[in-house]
Amino acid sequence: MSSPDPAGQQLPPGWAAEWDQTNQRYLFIEQATGHRQWEPPAVDDGQSAPVTHTAPGPGQSKRRQYAAGQTQAYYGGDGATASAPGLGAGYPQQPGIQPPQSQGPLFTPGLAGDGQFAAQQQDPQQYSQPAYPQYGQDQPAYGQQQPQYGQPPQQGYGADQLAGQFQNMGMKGFSLQTTNLLASPPEPSDLNLPPPEIRLPPNSTVTPSTVANADPSYSRTTLNAIPTTHSLLSKSKVPLALVITPYRSLDPGEEDVPLVTDTVIARCRRCRTYINPYVQFIDGGSRWRCCMCNMSNEVPQLFDWDQVNNQPGDRWSRAELNHGVVEYVAPTEYMVRAPQPAVYIFLLDVSHAAVQSGMLATATRTLLENLERIPDEESRTKIAIIAFDVSLYFFSVPPPSETGEIAEPEMLVVSDTDDPFLPKPTDLLVNLAEAKPALESLLGRIPDMFKDNTVIGSALGPGLQAGYKLMSSIGGKIIVLSSSLPSIGAGALKNREDPKVLGTSKESGLLQAASTFYKTFAIECSRVQVTVDMLLFSASYQDVASLACLPHYTSGQTYYYPAFNASRAEDAIKFAHEFGKLLAMPIMLEAVIRVRASRGLRMSSFHGNFFVRSTDLLAMPTVPQDQGYVIEIQIEETITAPFVVIQTAVLHTTCYGERRIRVITQALPTTTNLSEVFASVDQVALGTLLSNKAVEKCLTHKLEDSRDMLFKVLVEILVAYKTSMTAGGAAASNQLAIAENMKMLPVFVLGLLKNVGIRQSAQIPPDIRGYAQALLSSLPWNLLVPYIYPSFYALHSMPPEAGLPSENGLVMPPALPLTSERLERHGLFLIEDGQTMFLWVGRDAVPQLIMDVFGLPNYEALRGGKTTLPLLDNDFSKRVNAVINKTREMRRGPYWPHLYVVKEDGEPPLRLWALSLLIQDRADVLPSYQQFIASLRDKAR
Repeated sequence: MSSPDPAGQQLPPGWAAEWDQTNQRYLFIEQATGHRQWEPPAVDDGQSAPVTHTAPGPGQSKRRQYAAGQTQAYYGGDGATASAPGLGAGYPQQPGIQPPQSQGPLFTPGLAGDGQFAAQQQDPQQYSQPAYPQYGQDQPAYGQQQPQYGQPPQQGYGADQLAGQFQNMGMKGFSLQTTNLLASPPEPSDLNLPPPEIRLPPNSTVTPSTVANADPSYSRTTLNAIPTTHSLLSKSKVPLALVITPYRSLDPGEEDVPLVTDTVIARCRRCRTYINPYVQFIDGGSRWRCCMCNMSNEVPQLFDWDQVNNQPGDRWSRAELNHGVVEYVAPTEYMVRAPQPAVYIFLLDVSHAAVQSGMLATATRTLLENLERIPDEESRTKIAIIAFDVSLYFFSVPPPSETGEIAEPEMLVVSDTDDPFLPKPTDLLVNLAEAKPALESLLGRIPDMFKDNTVIGSALGPGLQAGYKLMSSIGGKIIVLSSSLPSIGAGALKNREDPKVLGTSKESGLLQAASTFYKTFAIECSRVQVTVDMLLFSASYQDVASLACLPHYTSGQTYYYPAFNASRAEDAIKFAHEFGKLLAMPIMLEAVIRVRASRGLRMSSFHGNFFVRSTDLLAMPTVPQDQGYVIEIQIEETITAPFVVIQTAVLHTTCYGERRIRVITQALPTTTNLSEVFASVDQVALGTLLSNKAVEKCLTHKLEDSRDMLFKVLVEILVAYKTSMTAGGAAASNQLAIAENMKMLPVFVLGLLKNVGIRQSAQIPPDIRGYAQALLSSLPWNLLVPYIYPSFYALHSMPPEAGLPSENGLVMPPALPLTSERLERHGLFLIEDGQTMFLWVGRDAVPQLIMDVFGLPNYEALRGGKTTLPLLDNDFSKRVNAVINKTREMRRGPYWPHLYVVKEDGEPPLRLWALSLLIQDRADVLPSYQQFIASLRDKAR
């Protein structure tokens, strides 16, 4: 019996409805798999039979035969139907459609009888279609009441006269919903919705797995229905791209990627695709047909053998046939050399600026406290420390003596920065586990060694060259901590910051590398498997644009701490937290990534932190967690297949010394219908692509060209939609139509145009802009969304349950639209973008609120600026602190946002900074959301 939902309507078996306080609507959960969706699941009158698998017997012939019931479970045979929508299992029977008849006592996987499998693939009438929930159901306009679950949603405006008149990939109920942007303000919760459902044809997969497609957190595309021709894609004006985060961190309680340990790796002989849930088994299961190039391949002899228990295994339970994301332990043929140990070289700035700011003391203390967290499970990790000002300082750490006596580290000085050399052949790069006591002693002494250092200058380039020489035979990671502009030796830079250039067409020159050394050196590092991470602390100009070249081409990361001062506890805490996370982060070593796709698709351009070694091979000396990459795709020829497959393969060494291959597979249906193309647009993936393209445009052209490109792409999509999907007439000219699933795209683009990396302004320092662009081109989509469209909460009036724990974690307040119209003079508000948090306090805030949150008597006693919020002994303080801590924790990645208290009548620069995150308001020459939509309407006419 199906369980009732809170509103009294019946749900299908195995589903439950849960009220989501944040979005003020029901969330539907499939209890068996944990799958969540906003749309109500359709009630299925058909009965689902359990699917059982029988292991093949020990005496099976080469033509592997499987019992009829077992194969029927996968290919829709009589009496064994599985109810996994869109996954190729059997489907509920439709009236008037007879199930396929049994062809004999035995069936083979993928070939139920002579020619029967091919007939099944070609004749969709043999299979009834799943009753999918309606895609893109209308949401109420902002400010309207959410309809009760079980009642029909409110209909959007009637401009879409054509969208309902199309056929939908053989699926019923797939409808395109049109909304009028002029009458539908942005709803923040819409950006948290899952992407449009991927609706594959029946029998697309060989197993009824619900996780045969990669989760969007690993891989998502700008379109979830692929046009069959380039002309159809061009007509939509929506660019096709793949957005991947191949090595993301796991949430608490989340299972790791399934691991195949038997080293049996089945790959296509022609296109080298890895076997996956979308292949077909033929010839009695002894061969498989590639889903990309249709090549017939032998199934490996040990594919059906359980090597752990030394007995026949169940083919259908293999991870690679059930999961869209899987990892293999690689055999020796996937190794150019034996897996190398993880190597970390720390390049510490010890100049006067680094000592005075407290950076050196904070860095050494954090490194000392986190030595245990550096990945070193097999005790293979190596470490070295090099200090620099205008000279280089190496530290020789002898191994412990046979008696266990610890020798004191020795400092060796190299003053020749024109041709830096290693002063000693051994003991500079040491085993972390063996030399740990000596390293702890050294890290405790370094701040005292340089506490009176008055040297001003930076030989960063020579330091990098020395680190390269020390580790080039192994590879690894150089972590640079620098507090001043490089001024000595290779890579020396000059202060080129010119306020007169800011806001002009020449400003883009400040965002390009000033010296060729950094790109050349980075490419050389990539060749020998060395990554460079940059942590920059200068209080004055440091040329972030030039220095960020190193992480960009070596798959590293850039962190920027402007005006760092460790005497401010907040600065020290942020740096120590992020540096500690960086040290403890598991990394992939010696990685290469290649993306393959079905015939007709080609990877055309690549965005992210890596070096493109050949036309489609991405070289990454290390792959950090939670870094995003974007790959544009072209349709080169007409696609005839009912669906396409895109597969990302990451060959890497774990930081524990094991060679592995991570394979991420995504299947997408094809379509010849423009309506389906628009209905399948993933606005978050599209926004991520536009962010990367905007940064690239800034560096190759001008900032103005980047902004024009964003506006032009948006206008072209709106015009294409208006032309193809809406009826003409006077009414249409006063509307701005777009698909419901793209409703947030205009405000997302507006957020990009107002982001400090792209924004038109003569007040943004080039270092701040350069760092913002580094974030825009490397953040994964789940961190990029708040960075472009921040979160905005009213804390003084949040619901009673907000800030308190529930079964599903802490309850967050409902998000508000990003407009100052929501600010109240007596209120307390939180605005955050994943990098910075602002606590806005209204000038008429009552003394009791100030006392409960800050422990101060009244508003006048409150000071604005960077702060650490006290945890006071009252319920409201605990709830506010819980919301702030949850906001910091729920973002993947190492970032620890500063918290600023902003008084309504406080310092103008801080107020303007906070208000700049309310992107729907007008600011200087930048339009409000209403003005932006009006200009789009005028251009789209």
